Amino acid sequence: MPIVVLCLPGEVEASLADTSLHRDDVRRHPARSLDEAKNLVAETRPHLLLLWHEQAGAAAFVQALRRDPGTRRMSIAVVAGEDFDPAEVELLEAGANATLRLPVSAEWDDRLSRLMTVPARKDVRFPAHFEILARAGIGVEQVPVMMVNLSVNGMRIESSYALSIGDDIDFRFLLPGSDHAVAGSGRVVREAGRNQYGVEFYGLEGDGAELVHAYIERLGGTS
Repeated sequence: MPIVVLCLPGEVEASLADTSLHRDDVRRHPARSLDEAKNLVAETRPHLLLLWHEQAGAAAFVQALRRDPGTRRMSIAVVAGEDFDPAEVELLEAGANATLRLPVSAEWDDRLSRLMTVPARKDVRFPAHFEILARAGIGVEQVPVMMVNLSVNGMRIESSYALSIGDDIDFRFLLPGSDHAVAGSGRVVREAGRNQYGVEFYGLEGDGAELVHAYIERLGGTS
């Protein structure tokens, strides 16, 4: 059963009533303050934490969660308003997985479901070289990258090309031992070290998701 802690204003939480967060199999724990969220995370060990982008001290909280082995692989999503707020970037750089922008759209259910999925905590490490099409602003550029980490929800890539949080990329790569390419789209959601970037998948073509999941399971990805 997915467990979710929601540290959101009341009216924002209410706007999520028609999303997959309100499936019968999801256990929800609302928190009205960051201190309450800290206690709930410690007590319930949730699969997903939803944080409002204007929470004071939220970035330090996220950093602490990422340093704690017990919560390091928990999914953390920032819920933000329609207009961009620089605080979103700070939270992503601190270790949040994704930004969910209001108003709620059809895309939310797919993203929430993936963030709540336990297998998303599994990953494998292997070097894979390929090229991506990076879409920054109105420009598009073909960029060589190396994948250093893969999970069912995304990947970490390394590139001498300077990417930015929010950049969209198109990719196509072969998994070791497979003749079928994994192709799709993703978004840069984190700077993960020197020349490294965390990319969240939001569109895998065909059976790409099944190929990635099967490969990780076959290699016994860590949880």
